[in-house]
Amino acid sequence: MARTIPVVQPGTTPGALPPVFERIGIVGLGLIGGSIALACRRTWPTCLVIGVDRNEVIERAVVRHAIDVAADDLGMLREAQLVVLAAPVLQNVALLATLPEHVPGAAIVTDVGSTKRAMGAAAAALPARLRFIGGHPLAGAARAGIDHASPDIFQGRPWILTPVGTATTSGDLDGLVAWVRALGADPRVMPADAHDRLMAFVSHLPQLTASALMRVIGEAAGGEGLALAGRGLADTTRLASSPASVWADICASNADEIGAALDALVATLQELRAHLHDPGTVERVFAAAAAWRRHLGRQDPGPSDR
Repeated sequence: MARTIPVVQPGTTPGALPPVFERIGIVGLGLIGGSIALACRRTWPTCLVIGVDRNEVIERAVVRHAIDVAADDLGMLREAQLVVLAAPVLQNVALLATLPEHVPGAAIVTDVGSTKRAMGAAAAALPARLRFIGGHPLAGAARAGIDHASPDIFQGRPWILTPVGTATTSGDLDGLVAWVRALGADPRVMPADAHDRLMAFVSHLPQLTASALMRVIGEAAGGEGLALAGRGLADTTRLASSPASVWADICASNADEIGAALDALVATLQELRAHLHDPGTVERVFAAAAAWRRHLGRQDPGPSDR
């Protein structure tokens, strides 16, 4: 039987914005889901924030004053106007299939996953009353979990939306854009396939590269060798601390695009490997890298931006 936890929140803030959605349900109260809950509580104190997660996570969310009411059962979502799926990607796909039996009324459904095509395909089976718009906030932190959630994590960061079906022309997209913007993020709209192709290069490839690089160096150098490494290695491999539990789903749901990105990286590495004694080849690779690095500029997407 679901355990429901009512939460007493602090009073409302004078001059607060009227809620875009009066009742928001969040499934998964980790770093991103918890940060969304905290941001909603701060932006719209009169909004009802509903949390769904394991009991131990709910208890931490209560301590953080992130939610108004919570349970470990999806039945808590029945009155939600907006449902945010904030579990790992493949769990979100599975959750999407069960939503119709738990949300009997009309609602907008979104997610926060790093890949979008699998969710968009699964959303095709939803009844018309549940309108899906994929979402991906490009935000992160050095550590995962509700204890590290912050309402400021989305400030100035892109939040990609990938509408499907009638959501591309209805007012639903406008409402979700307004909601994202009010949380401090910068909403961007693009097709799901374009999102997955881009993320394979700018997010997924750096993660896999950092993890593979750290494994190779660690196994070759050992603990004593790593103690002599400079700051450059720590900066280059910062992403290697990311949890595999999240990235396994990302890899599985975007394998084709990630595979193409890895092939492109391997081709450049093979070019360098074949021409280590050719200064011209080395200079060309370094010059191109430096030029693109200048384009990246001062952007700092955060330690675990997915």
